[in-house]
Amino acid sequence: PMKHAEVIGAALAQVLHAAGVSARNITTVVAGRGPAPFTGLRVGIAAARLFSEAAHCPLFGAVSLDAIAFAALDAGAAASADRPLLVTADARRKEVYWALYSGLDEFGVPIRIDGPGVMKPEELDDYLVNRNVHPVTTDIAVSAANLGLLAEGQLRAGTIQEDTSALYLRAADAVEPKARIGKAVSG
Repeated sequence: PMKHAEVIGAALAQVLHAAGVSARNITTVVAGRGPAPFTGLRVGIAAARLFSEAAHCPLFGAVSLDAIAFAALDAGAAASADRPLLVTADARRKEVYWALYSGLDEFGVPIRIDGPGVMKPEELDDYLVNRNVHPVTTDIAVSAANLGLLAEGQLRAGTIQEDTSALYLRAADAVEPKARIGKAVSG
């Protein structure tokens, strides 16, 4: 836990070794943009940027909730505009990141109809009920494989994004300290 920066290089090397692939064979890099907590997201995007530069290949960004939706819909989850797929992920602070999907387009890319957003679960329930939406849900986690497969569909559809900016959806916990108020001491 909390050692993202220390282990990500070794993790990348292990994955490449396990796959029997050299970094020279990588032609495209995809970074999950979140939504996700701050530290892990920043470290992951920075690592993807550095890897793509070192490998001299293009870098694209993908919304992590879209990758989860892709996996669920590709595995047969039913969804429509009237009964959308609800994808949620732990946002910490007793909140969830969420988005709604109505299915896959002709390229296999999830059709996001609302979100992404961040809310407390009870607020999300109220939001969905007030819109007369009764979604199906999934408990699939985001994975590098699903990000890659999503990006492949987005490349075919011409909708892949070069934007790799972090999708935080809320303000950071860390804030600059307030200036101290008091008398200046001269010496």
